[in-house]
Amino acid sequence: MDPSDQKFFTVIDYVIFAVLLAASMGIGLYYALSGGRQRTTQEFLMADRSMGCLPVSLSLIASFQSAVAIIGVPAEIYTHGTQYWFIGCAYILGLFIPAHIFIPVFYRLRVSSAYQYLELRFSKAVRICGTFTFIFQMVIYMGVCVYTPAFALNAVTGFELWGTVLATGLVCTLYTTLGGLKAVIWTDVFQTVVMFAGQLAVIVVGVQKTGGVADVWRKVWEGNRISGLDLNPDPTERHTFWTLGVGGVFLMLSLYGVNQAQVQRYLSSRTEKEAVRSCYMVFPSLQLALALSCVMGLVMFARYCGEDHSDKLASSSRDAMVIYFVMDMLHGLPGLPGLFIACLFSAALSTISSAFNSLATVTMEDLIKPQYPAMTEARATLLSKVLAMSYGLLCLAMAYLTHLMGDSVLQVALKIFGMVGGPILGLFCLGMFFPWANSIGALVGLCAGLVVAFWLGIGSILTRSTRPLPLECGANATIAIQTAFNNTTLSQPSGLKRFYSLSYMWYSGFNCTTVVLIGLIVSFLTGPTKEEDVKPGTLYPLLGKLFCFLPEHLKKKLCCVTPLGQTVSERIDLIAKNLATFIYDVFAVE
Repeated sequence: MDPSDQKFFTVIDYVIFAVLLAASMGIGLYYALSGGRQRTTQEFLMADRSMGCLPVSLSLIASFQSAVAIIGVPAEIYTHGTQYWFIGCAYILGLFIPAHIFIPVFYRLRVSSAYQYLELRFSKAVRICGTFTFIFQMVIYMGVCVYTPAFALNAVTGFELWGTVLATGLVCTLYTTLGGLKAVIWTDVFQTVVMFAGQLAVIVVGVQKTGGVADVWRKVWEGNRISGLDLNPDPTERHTFWTLGVGGVFLMLSLYGVNQAQVQRYLSSRTEKEAVRSCYMVFPSLQLALALSCVMGLVMFARYCGEDHSDKLASSSRDAMVIYFVMDMLHGLPGLPGLFIACLFSAALSTISSAFNSLATVTMEDLIKPQYPAMTEARATLLSKVLAMSYGLLCLAMAYLTHLMGDSVLQVALKIFGMVGGPILGLFCLGMFFPWANSIGALVGLCAGLVVAFWLGIGSILTRSTRPLPLECGANATIAIQTAFNNTTLSQPSGLKRFYSLSYMWYSGFNCTTVVLIGLIVSFLTGPTKEEDVKPGTLYPLLGKLFCFLPEHLKKKLCCVTPLGQTVSERIDLIAKNLATFIYDVFAVE
């Protein structure tokens, strides 16, 4: 591609891109004018709990397989090698645990917002704090999601950057506001197909233009981009098997276990079994999405081994290299540049629409309805739509902050989820798994978790030092890597700087653990909650299952053994049966 010729969208490219936006708007209009016409909050926010497992599973993928991943993961592989691919190992437990612990608890309680659980388990104050934390997390993340595809479109078409940001946000806001959760889920299905098609097109053309599969493999092998299993236990190492395979589990749990955008999809399923099945169906699709992004990064390295063309797109960011690579590969193939930009926007729109709808839900269910219980259904639905639109406009403002950040978009996004999603995960784990935790412990634990999270996050930004692999091929790469390794060994950080050097993949696990430990300590100091005082259905007997080898009387003292979802009447029946058995045994002995 001629460096001076960056803007080469043809008429066909514009048509493909326009069709994507028109189709998304069309789905929103269809659900606005069909069925119940989004006249109730149940239909607008929960899709009438009528969705099948296939659309829900594809929507679960699209919700967080954003443009951030499509741009960020290839840039990560190009710069640091394939070590990041091991995060796929975390997908196993990261989806198995939500399917068998979080989904059953939420579904059987019949909540609309995940944060309703916090009031049932703790108190209204904990629910409100959890809600505000989630809103803060999602509004910031949406800024990253809106900015990423807008930057790409600006780079290849010359569209005004902030005009593109505005267009992205407005289209998404309109179809989310018009069609509710049903429109969001079905546009996610359509956009997921476009995402995979766009990535596949780039890979196929890229491999062909680079000389074939054998040449690609030879170049990435000589360039030391194929990473082995790194079992280094050092938590300050950016990516190892442990940071990705274990730390990544906590990240996945914060996304697929307790994040409202995902929980809302589980709850929109027709039955609990379909909700669990949709969670399992996400696994192969997530692995496919990860594989496509990683292979794209390898093909990119094979094409530009030792070169950096990101400055030709007026940016020094590695993320810009992905855009340059795509346009270089697809240049002269009418329609394919438009398909890839449509792929990026599909990923962005699906994520943003999910966020708008979930933000409207938690604001309505957790902050407004409890204060105005007598509000009519028509007014509540109208207010929900206004909220979705308002959050859309707010997220546009947050896109400007992304523009000012120095990290790659992938690292920024995962840091946000680790810093804010980790404490939220800790709050839910504290409530579900530890019957002694009380509301004071939950509040103090959440506050402590957030303080530590931002202390660590801000400290890491101020003392940031990322060590990419040298962009060279052959013997030169091996020598350069050995030199870089020796320099790194001699300059290991110490003291507080070492704490700030903690891998961002551990943020979720570290902050989650902080909330649980502080929450339990404060709960015991202020008077632990008795198991019989906990609302039935809000506990999962995790400790009872882990300590199944203990005698029954010790299990009852040490941990909760209450069956999941047991109602008050069931508990009374159980007590009555035990009492009857006791009386019978006494009289039988006599």
